[in-house]
Amino acid sequence: MLVAKGYRPVDRDQQFLIPPDMREWLPAEHPVWTLIDIVDTHLDTSAFHTGRRLGGVGRAGYDPDMLLTLLIWGWSKGMRSSRQIESACTDVVSYRVICAGDAPDHATISRFRKDNHAACESLFAQVLTLAARVGLGSLGTIALDGVKIASNASIGANRSAEGLKAAAEAESAKAAQTRAREIAAAAAAAHADVDASEDELYGEDDPGPGRVPAELADPTSRSKRIAEALAQIEAEDDAREKAARTAAEGHLERLDAGKSPAGRVPLTAQVAAAHRRLAREIARHEATEARYRQRADAAARRGGKPKGKVPVPVEDHYRVIAARTSVSKAVAKHSALERTTPTVLRRNITDPDSRMQPLRGGGWVQGYNCQAFTAEDGIIIATGVGTSPSDVTYYEKMVDKAVAAAAVIADNAPPQAEQPSIGIMLFDAGYCSIDNLDAPGPDRLIATGKSRTLEAAAAAAVATPVSDPAPAQGNSITRMAERLSTPEGIATYRKRSHIAETPFGQAKHNLGFRRFTSCGLDRATSEWSFHAAVHNIGKILTHLTAAPNAALA
Repeated sequence: MLVAKGYRPVDRDQQFLIPPDMREWLPAEHPVWTLIDIVDTHLDTSAFHTGRRLGGVGRAGYDPDMLLTLLIWGWSKGMRSSRQIESACTDVVSYRVICAGDAPDHATISRFRKDNHAACESLFAQVLTLAARVGLGSLGTIALDGVKIASNASIGANRSAEGLKAAAEAESAKAAQTRAREIAAAAAAAHADVDASEDELYGEDDPGPGRVPAELADPTSRSKRIAEALAQIEAEDDAREKAARTAAEGHLERLDAGKSPAGRVPLTAQVAAAHRRLAREIARHEATEARYRQRADAAARRGGKPKGKVPVPVEDHYRVIAARTSVSKAVAKHSALERTTPTVLRRNITDPDSRMQPLRGGGWVQGYNCQAFTAEDGIIIATGVGTSPSDVTYYEKMVDKAVAAAAVIADNAPPQAEQPSIGIMLFDAGYCSIDNLDAPGPDRLIATGKSRTLEAAAAAAVATPVSDPAPAQGNSITRMAERLSTPEGIATYRKRSHIAETPFGQAKHNLGFRRFTSCGLDRATSEWSFHAAVHNIGKILTHLTAAPNAALA
């Protein structure tokens, strides 16, 4: 049994409690040193230096490489708030090491992130190249999935076209009031002959006389966003009406030409198409009656009877009756649609680019649909952000990005490694369509339903084996369902959830990435790409720690 002789002294006045050499603050194997080396040596950060003004008077600026390292380290720890990062630069050793004890304020950090959003997006490609050089990027099995991330906007800020017009009128009235206040403020400023009166009128922080106080300034950005949202609704309404009109005209033209139209009848053409089918059936039956009368006249002249059955009256023919019924149903359906409240398009005043996105567990979020293609070892190889809540629309573009990323990984893989190539791509049922199944590209498995349903069907098929199974027939969806029901298909598709959904769980639940920090599709795209770059850097750091022989190229 060990007994302590006493307590260690707690001397808070001791000098040099922390070693004066910053290299001794953290062990050499700490990942922050590797991250500093990656940013300083292995990444081209010239885009972050563009636009930085050097020389002249004033305090020297912060090194962009240091600010970038600080952002990456903070985001990798789930710290995305500029104020929290500023505080950590004082309280947390690793952050103090990055900024070398010269902590930037939160405004500098926030401004750096906002001003360099385009450069942050291009950073992803460089990090992917670096990951390939250290041997990451296992492409044998890759998977695509989407996640809904909230925009920096409230769902309550959505407005219809009428609401946007009312908001625009309110903004115009507010602007008129603001202009009146500006005139009054300028008149008062003209009579201000001493600094004290100016300070009393404008406040001590105002740059000088003649300037309008900030709280009286016209919020032109809000007026611009309202106009943008209203223009989007009007453009979408016009496009929808034009598409419906074009589809209806094309359907009717094919009917008039005697061709069999493909697909469902457009809503706006259903009544006209039903009338055309009725007229066609009547004309066809009248032609049958005319041919019968000709045969009857010829037979009467010979003193015989015509061959064939006597045609029933036009009104009693079953095809004519069915066509009249279709007309009645089409008219009733059209009348019901006219009485139904039309779908009202809405746009968000704060972020017009964002859309209401449905959540898997129920409910809605105002934001974007973020896509990520992930390799088997957890490296994100391609990203995308869009406004459509349906994943199926992102398939083609994301596959093209994945193929391009695979080429980058293959070009930068270590010489001794086997040249990587995409083996098979995995998708859930949200990407299932005949077009996506038949599209060119690498081999794929796309679920035709929920995984539990697919496995239950496969188990039933195994329970009742067929001695000589017939080859797969039917369309692409049927063939894919049959492939997914095989033992090999089941085993391969089971990898999808782990590969595709793990990065989203890490982002949302571990790092707290549930909302973008700014507005607009372009900034959301760059922020999502930056997050993916941070994710991949984390994989690189983990790989270098786990593999002592691995080194940065």
